[in-house]
Amino acid sequence: MAELDEKQESGVEFISGIMGEGFGNAFRAACTADRFGSPIPRMAASWAFHDAWQHQGLAPREKSMAVISALIAMRQPLELKNHVKIGIANGLTAQELEGLLVQLTPYVGFPCIASATTAVIEAMREAGVSPDVQTAEEKGLL
Repeated sequence: MAELDEKQESGVEFISGIMGEGFGNAFRAACTADRFGSPIPRMAASWAFHDAWQHQGLAPREKSMAVISALIAMRQPLELKNHVKIGIANGLTAQELEGLLVQLTPYVGFPCIASATTAVIEAMREAGVSPDVQTAEEKGLL
């Protein structure tokens, strides 16, 4: 079992405070494990959740908007779902999440936005926000 340094510990505590105890415990377990892939969550704890997320340059909701936009553009639906939940915890509304999708459409294209929209809807459902919204797949459009 790996021990966490001060920055990693700070990052784990930070994301646990946003995502809740269950996520925090799973993230801590991933960070302290000594198995294939374990260095990656330790880097996330240190760089993303300590260095970047705790930097004072932007407010948390602005950071969420930036990260969500980047993940949409990079077509990363799994990580996007986590960050939509973080964004909701940081005060983003369903209307603002939809606004990001609309704003990004001319820059990243309709296929990218279709995939991202599904991930955003699924994450909103999991967070208890707008559970009655259907994905394009559920509407029979994809």
